[in-house]
Amino acid sequence: MTQRPSIAIVGRPNVGKSTLYNRMTDTRDALVSDLPGLTRDRREGEAKIGGHLLTVIDTAGLEEASKGSIQARMRAQSEAALQSADLILFVIDAKDGITASDQVFARIARNSGKPVIAVANKSEGKKAVEGFYDTYGLGFGDPVAISAEHGEGLDELDRDILSALGLKAAPRRKKKYDPDAPIIEEEPEDAPLRPIRVAIVGRPNAGKSTLVNSLLGEDRMITGPEPGLTRDSVATDTVWRGRAIKLFDTAGLRKKAKIHEKGELLSASDAVRAIRFAEVVVVLIDAERPLEQQDLIIAEMVAEEGRALVLAVNKWDLVEDKNKLLADIRDTVATKLSQVLGVTLVTLSARSGKGLERLQDAVLGAHEIWNKRVSTNKLNQWLGAALQRHAAPASKGRRIKIRYITQASARPPTFIAFTSQAGGLPQSYIKYLTNNLREAFDLPGTPIRFQLRQTHNPFVD
Repeated sequence: MTQRPSIAIVGRPNVGKSTLYNRMTDTRDALVSDLPGLTRDRREGEAKIGGHLLTVIDTAGLEEASKGSIQARMRAQSEAALQSADLILFVIDAKDGITASDQVFARIARNSGKPVIAVANKSEGKKAVEGFYDTYGLGFGDPVAISAEHGEGLDELDRDILSALGLKAAPRRKKKYDPDAPIIEEEPEDAPLRPIRVAIVGRPNAGKSTLVNSLLGEDRMITGPEPGLTRDSVATDTVWRGRAIKLFDTAGLRKKAKIHEKGELLSASDAVRAIRFAEVVVVLIDAERPLEQQDLIIAEMVAEEGRALVLAVNKWDLVEDKNKLLADIRDTVATKLSQVLGVTLVTLSARSGKGLERLQDAVLGAHEIWNKRVSTNKLNQWLGAALQRHAAPASKGRRIKIRYITQASARPPTFIAFTSQAGGLPQSYIKYLTNNLREAFDLPGTPIRFQLRQTHNPFVD
């Protein structure tokens, strides 16, 4: 298969690279804010230009930085994207004009030997005219004036991109940009070869980015001892056991009361969206601070959203009494996360790579259970036996009859029971049925939706 041409969007912080990325990919995957440095890891997406599918890479802002700093690690990620790309879009802020930093990093782009298009963003209004003409001084030829925020100048940019890549435009209808589109678009359940969407979530500094890098086999995400390095949810495609996976690294989730900075608030919202549109969510727990209340809150959120859940305990190589800690964690999970009884617990070391194969198996297994369907015939055989073991209680002096059950959907498994008094069954009895159903049809660790409807069984009447 021929590899798609790739385009790296580079430039100093806060010139509008992520806004341009969202425009080109017709998504809102990249966080956009007036806060500089919000993007830290490089992100790849798909753009369709002139009938051609291209890979677009959003990068962190290029900054002069001291060795070992967060900014230096961000810059290394940007330079890696620059070296791997077939074309560079060098973005400047036309309202600010050319700065000393622009000059420094334009030299880096030139030295890469790759074709470069100068993009003068924020070119709306008279204030930007002088900055646009200053862009000629970068030595990249005729710049393109655009406003990524307002969608202006993008047709001209498309033409220049195709020309630089030696591609000819095919007739096309341009898709309307929707700023309110979900971070990850929903697809039909039976979409062929559709990647499984897997989100890695957890508290700050649990090792999520290190885990993603280990699973990908490359230093794709910046890592370090500083909490909160990851700002937005970054998706990367990979393959496990021959199955396509779209892996999402997310920002750490702290308690709402502790979030005061705007950037962290945006990052937390982005992580929550990643949970909502994932299929399997791995909650990564720090073995040095295992199963704190925030871990349980995150796991409960995953269950409430109906996502398949896997618990992974990182930094396991640092634990001395492994048997005791594992027993304590399992006891807490059984007590505090009863809505996902039997959830898989994997111990691993993201840094050394130990336990990664078990994690992959657990994710694929959880996804299979989450998609499981049970025939109506088997369900009603089970229901008869469950009612015989423990009959439904009476309500208002009348015995409640549960006549019939069927599975309405999977993802997560959702069951509907038809009963004579839908509002009369106590939660304790519904819990009995749910747990019994989970055990009878081998549905460990996945959220189960058990709904009641007050109606008659048409097959009885």
